[in-house]
Amino acid sequence: MMTRFTIALLASLIALPAFAAGDAEHPQAPPQGWSFDGVFGRYDPQTLQRGYLVYEQVCSSCHGLEYVTYRNLAEPGGPGFTMDQARAIAAEHLVPAGPDQDGNTTDENGLPLTRDGIPADAIPSPYANDLAARAANGGALPPDLSLMTKARLNGPSYIYSLLTGYEPDPHGEEQVGLYYNSYFTNHWIAMAPPLSDGLVEFPDGTEGTVENQAFAVTNFLMWASEPHLEKRKRMGFQVMLFLLILSVLLYMGYRRVWADQH
Repeated sequence: MMTRFTIALLASLIALPAFAAGDAEHPQAPPQGWSFDGVFGRYDPQTLQRGYLVYEQVCSSCHGLEYVTYRNLAEPGGPGFTMDQARAIAAEHLVPAGPDQDGNTTDENGLPLTRDGIPADAIPSPYANDLAARAANGGALPPDLSLMTKARLNGPSYIYSLLTGYEPDPHGEEQVGLYYNSYFTNHWIAMAPPLSDGLVEFPDGTEGTVENQAFAVTNFLMWASEPHLEKRKRMGFQVMLFLLILSVLLYMGYRRVWADQH
């Protein structure tokens, strides 16, 4: 009788060719050498700060980060902003406000009430709701980017490939309202090319090429999806070290006990 483990193993082996075929159908850009890969991988704060700049100047016009608060920008293992910087960044943005003292949710012009952001606020969507988002984007709904690198297979490589994959259709075809992307499923995507050379100027002197902008914002979105990655890896290493020491002690105890039996 086959055990559950055996059944699961056979199922995974059967599914493996399908995953391989899927990767072949949807090629991705060459590996970028992500600093957060590997057992000892970690984020580079300067890259994350450049990535936030790309998000702020380009991506935030269509996409929110509802699971990221402004104070997260100043937490250890992140972009390395100070709390004062995070507070200043938050204050530059308007966020939805609750009902006023009279119970009103809109102002005299019928617009939703807003207030200056504070560190505890989540980075908001630029749209009031999904209907407004679709109306502004020809029916397409721009997704929230908080967990995007976790929502796609090989998420960071997928995002980088998507951002750098825009090009003219090699067959000379055009589709109204769609753009050719060599790395996107079926190659046609509703999102216009968001990046262009020189679109974002980095204060640290990094050249503002499409590739550098895509690399930076991909790192930032990976951090947004997994802000405690460094802490998790550090804890995992400590646990493995503890288990290794424990195994040695148990083996030595085992040898001592059985040595006394002879």
